[in-house]
Amino acid sequence: MHPLVVVLGPTGSGKSALALDVAEWFSGEIVNCDSVQLYRQLDIGSAKTPADQRRGIPHHLVDVLNPEEHFTAGDYARKCREVVTDIKLRNRVPVVVGGTGFYLRAFLYGLPPVPSRDATLRDRLLRRSTASLYRLLQRLDSSAATRIHPNDANKLIRALEVCILTQKHGNPVFNPNPIQALEGFRVWKVGLDPDRDALAARIADRCAQMFASGLVAEVRGILNAGHSPESKALQSIGYRECLQHILGSLSFNQALELTIIASRQYAKRQRTWFRKEPDVFWIQDFGDTQSSLTQTIHHLYSGIK
Repeated sequence: MHPLVVVLGPTGSGKSALALDVAEWFSGEIVNCDSVQLYRQLDIGSAKTPADQRRGIPHHLVDVLNPEEHFTAGDYARKCREVVTDIKLRNRVPVVVGGTGFYLRAFLYGLPPVPSRDATLRDRLLRRSTASLYRLLQRLDSSAATRIHPNDANKLIRALEVCILTQKHGNPVFNPNPIQALEGFRVWKVGLDPDRDALAARIADRCAQMFASGLVAEVRGILNAGHSPESKALQSIGYRECLQHILGSLSFNQALELTIIASRQYAKRQRTWFRKEPDVFWIQDFGDTQSSLTQTIHHLYSGIK
């Protein structure tokens, strides 16, 4: 069965660096599984690997959406399966890398149908304020809350209906067409789980570097290109804080500090999510170390080579 490698872990753990090494070692191609890297113009804040640092290795599902476009877990699963199948047909190894857990889950395991609506539940939700709906969604499905605007009552209500009716908190089911589990690949999952304090420090450094490298200017450029401040992509961590700074509600330092806090909280949620993932070969280190590469190669070599 054709091999497929998944590199997963929290933000800032060095997934991209390890994935590049794996792709180089095993004649692979990178397939993005980060919901923000899908968007054009969102480069600094999404930590995209610059083109001149990709070592000539093809990168797929990067820069494929405009900031306003919506892309569901079902959309991702279908598109990603097209990409990995094409890579397989060329006898190369797909290396799927990213930290968007609900995209990865949909890609690997598929999605069940969306449950039918419940009129009583919908009426109860309609009686709540938008702020109350958003707080409830944050509690029930923090992943969905990060990708829905706090003022979008319709999407908040539908997300809450899905959460409550399926009774599976964190289940990102938004597409009415069911998707079956992935077939035709032998999946090898490598997870990065560095020391918590070291990761927190690295996240702070990375956020500071993003701001120093022009993240605010990047957001201004997106707005100047005619994209709305309400664009889905601009609600992502780092971008929404820069947007608030541009609009005058946050100072530069406040925007940076809130970005660090939000990134650390996101990393914590990612750890919780990925702990539930079965059959992961865990590495207690960052992905850009020789130790991580050595452990990964030893783990994969017998099965892929």
